[in-house]
Amino acid sequence: MAEKPSYFITTPIYYVNAAPHLGTAYSTIVADVQARFRRAMGYDVRFLTGMDEHGQKVAEAAAAHDMTPQEWCDSQAPLFKDLWAELEISNDDFIRTTEGRQRAAVQYLWERMRESGYLYKGSYDGWYCVPDETFFTDTQVAKANEGHEGADHLCPDCHRPLERVQEESWFFKLSAFQDRLLELYEEHPEFVQPSFRMNEVKSFVAGGLNDLSVSRNTFDWGIPVPFDEGHVTYVWFDALLNYMTAVGYGVDEPAAQAEFARRWPAQAHIVGKDIIRFHCVIWPAMLMAIGEALPERVFAHGFLMVRNEETGKGEKMSKSRGNAIAPREVIDLLGVEGYRYYFMTDVVPGMDGAISFSRMRQVYNADLANSWGNLISRSLNMSAKYFDGLAPARPSDASAHPNPLAEIADGIVDRYAAKMSAFAFGEGASEVMELIRAANRYIEDSEPWALAKDPARADELAFVIYNLLEAIRISAHLLVPFMPETSAEALRRISCADEAGADDLAAACAWGGLAGGTPVEKGEALFPRLEEN
Repeated sequence: MAEKPSYFITTPIYYVNAAPHLGTAYSTIVADVQARFRRAMGYDVRFLTGMDEHGQKVAEAAAAHDMTPQEWCDSQAPLFKDLWAELEISNDDFIRTTEGRQRAAVQYLWERMRESGYLYKGSYDGWYCVPDETFFTDTQVAKANEGHEGADHLCPDCHRPLERVQEESWFFKLSAFQDRLLELYEEHPEFVQPSFRMNEVKSFVAGGLNDLSVSRNTFDWGIPVPFDEGHVTYVWFDALLNYMTAVGYGVDEPAAQAEFARRWPAQAHIVGKDIIRFHCVIWPAMLMAIGEALPERVFAHGFLMVRNEETGKGEKMSKSRGNAIAPREVIDLLGVEGYRYYFMTDVVPGMDGAISFSRMRQVYNADLANSWGNLISRSLNMSAKYFDGLAPARPSDASAHPNPLAEIADGIVDRYAAKMSAFAFGEGASEVMELIRAANRYIEDSEPWALAKDPARADELAFVIYNLLEAIRISAHLLVPFMPETSAEALRRISCADEAGADDLAAACAWGGLAGGTPVEKGEALFPRLEEN
């Protein structure tokens, strides 16, 4: 048997200065949906997420809570791990930058960087944003403050006050990679996705790059520079390497080296648009400096905004405005699987998304309660009523009667896979919803209740019910990335539990796969309708 192709996908590693929020959950679910889809397509998936635990910001948060930095990080880890488990995140690894493997990998990176000739020691005198852990030049700060009356040394990105930093530092010659980066963007336009994000990256690099300060010596919460006592690694120089650490970078053991050769480069880094420059400028330059392959794709999603019901426009979510929404509130409203489905289908990946509780109810009721859940409930009820709780046998003559569902299912995997591969999850789900809605119409058009009254049309009734159950089976497979638990439950109710976790989606979704003559269980409603109040 041929070895499965590798698919390595990552989320950002999340700062531990606050509990996970809707944005971090969104990034993680995006990666999870892609990972589950790739497994169903026959890939050997490696899915990584984790926590970024070093830097000045973390040290300050720990001090504010009367903890050591390590104690603070340890207290935050369960918040992320528990929420990811509840949201059915299927990550294979959870890395923390305070782990020994990350320390060893970062120190190995320092040695490779020193050998590369792209490091030098100097003095940094400039502006630093602690919340974003980002350095800015005087020119960048002055330009960002133009047109903002009263602005005085505010961060160009988050608009919070900057700190003046003057300290000895090691520098990475980022400026030496300007031309190579621009060549990368021209030769590999797929490197930054969605494509419109590439313009931002190109413009930033074309405007000129400054060398990057990659060590700090005014605090000690970081990975030590191995050849210069008193210096610790700049948090991004540390954090970005986690992607390679997790697949064995720098480990002098055959198994780790084989894993690294198989897994690197990653196929996809999922990031928020606010950290695109770190991943599309600094990270590839670092890899170029040490002669390592570049990731195939950086996919940058937009921000989640709160929809103002009066204006219809999206507004930034914040506690001060009183419009912040916590993951727990959405779970309580929609359930975990409704949560996953809503954010993956109603928010366009790459674009900012305006969300609201009213819209969540609308999507849930229209797609899940009234369409998918309704199809399952009605079809299984009719199987129980007309066939003594069994699925009808597979029709001996598939062309005996018109079958619009089989026509829609023909080629559905190819159409769906094209959308899912491109992270167009809403469009992928729409392919499935087309089949589901057609199945609901099929019930109304074929009128099984009328067929059941005419013994002469028993074969036609069996044909109709079989087609409905087959549409459910195929739809369940296609909805696994979005709603893995309810898909597994739908398959179980039609005696196809052994198909759950299929890794050949085309074969699993071939029409006629339902054996028939097997038990069918009605069960409780999978998606009870939500009130619109």
